[in-house]
Amino acid sequence: MERNEHLTSAVELLQQLIATPSVSRDEAMAADVFCRFIGKYGINFRRICNNILIEGAYDKRKPTLLLNAHIDTVKPVSSWTREPFVATIEGDRLYGLGSNDCGGGLVTLLQVFLTLSSKEQPYNIIYLASAEEEVSGANGFSRALPELPPIDLAIVGEPTGMQPAIAEKGLMVLDIKSHGKSGHAARDEGVNAIYEALDDLMWLRNLKFEKVSPLLGPTLLNVTVINAGTQHNVIPDECTMTVDVRTNEYYTNEEVYEYVCKHLKSEVTARSFRLHSSSVSSENPIVRKCIEMGMQPFGSPTLSDQALMPFPSLKLGPGQSSRSHSADEYICISEMEHALTTYIRLLDGSTIC
Repeated sequence: MERNEHLTSAVELLQQLIATPSVSRDEAMAADVFCRFIGKYGINFRRICNNILIEGAYDKRKPTLLLNAHIDTVKPVSSWTREPFVATIEGDRLYGLGSNDCGGGLVTLLQVFLTLSSKEQPYNIIYLASAEEEVSGANGFSRALPELPPIDLAIVGEPTGMQPAIAEKGLMVLDIKSHGKSGHAARDEGVNAIYEALDDLMWLRNLKFEKVSPLLGPTLLNVTVINAGTQHNVIPDECTMTVDVRTNEYYTNEEVYEYVCKHLKSEVTARSFRLHSSSVSSENPIVRKCIEMGMQPFGSPTLSDQALMPFPSLKLGPGQSSRSHSADEYICISEMEHALTTYIRLLDGSTIC
């Protein structure tokens, strides 16, 4: 296939995927569309739940490169002025839910896989279209991971403006509960759980972690939800808070959890520890080649399936993160064309580790 044929094929698949609702945990129809599309190429693939794994020729003496992007989307917000499940091309822009996050990377990386695997490379190459990325679900990348061979480097096609995100913040959500004793507000009875939470709230507000990453900045904690009380005349006996934690590479989620527990009098529970910060060395050959090609490495504050990858990885994809999860989402076809050219130039014949 010529380069313009690869681009045409990528746009065609993206249009079909946009027209097929694929909100996280409900991606079966989109996975069907994807499988039918790649079936036209006579490619062998495996479907693992709604994850689609494509493997090229494998030589255990070679390192292995994983190309990854996700097929699921968030739910459309109410402020869309277009039909989110209709792929509309206006000039250079292709509008539709999931076009930018991360349909453009998904379909472009598929064409990159087809191009690179058509000839001998100094590495093995595999492609994974993963499900449930937006919710870090158990049947997404985590379900496919045990089916993968040893991976030496992964490229994740999230929208980065085709600049390499070589580090990514981790995520942990804490549920915090303070306890009081109910009573009649008019008689000032009981113990107000909201007041019991105040010292903890102030400590969380003022918390600063010492180690600041040059790429990711500081580890951040933000109280994002508070709930307490049942009615105006009852002293609340319980106050619950939700805390969003974004860790840099210097602190594990477990370390932050233990530190918070040690300093709060309220009850603290972590929903999960598994979404850690991730990174790849700036000395990795692919990162060095990115720099030689004029790209600028950076640290990403947003989460992706990288958090579940126990091997080196970087994000590199068409589109802009600022368009993700927003109304009237779009990808520029020229961005996909640039990505296709850039990926091939970066990876064809290259050393990956």
